[in-house]
Amino acid sequence: MSFAVVQNGAVRQLLQMDMPFTVGDKTYSSNFLRSSTPQEKLEAGVWEVIEGTRADDRFYWVSPASHRVNEVNSTVEATYASTAKQLEDVTENDTTSKGLKSNWIAQVKDTANKLLAATDWMVIRKVERNVDIPSATVTYRAAVITECTRLVAAITAASDVPALIAVLEAQGWPANG
Repeated sequence: MSFAVVQNGAVRQLLQMDMPFTVGDKTYSSNFLRSSTPQEKLEAGVWEVIEGTRADDRFYWVSPASHRVNEVNSTVEATYASTAKQLEDVTENDTTSKGLKSNWIAQVKDTANKLLAATDWMVIRKVERNVDIPSATVTYRAAVITECTRLVAAITAASDVPALIAVLEAQGWPANG
């Protein structure tokens, strides 16, 4: 929970919890925001800040909060503007700037490699000494590879940032084999 000092219908100061602050000629202690009643806060000109939805900055460029005084319910509303990051790679002057798709495909492949790494020794043992790999491990490794392939295809096909987010939220990595 956060708070702001409001005077004459405008936000004058954003407050930090457990820090003393001054309004006019009165200084308030560091525990005022935690220990005071809602009425005491309002009398001091301290209003609660209601945080709006903030876009995920893994996918969006997000602006600092913009604060608007809501006189009706004596709160301050914090809102954020956001712009989607680029999906595709962009090359200019022999320099490539990786887009979200390339970055997430690399991350998905890294996850698959880490999941497979725990059982790689069994594959090496099979090649070097012809010791069978347990069927549960074979099934697990195939499921990891299948999920990686599915995710790469779905990420590649994503037409916009919300579609990419939906793909990533639906990851279905198998449980350890």
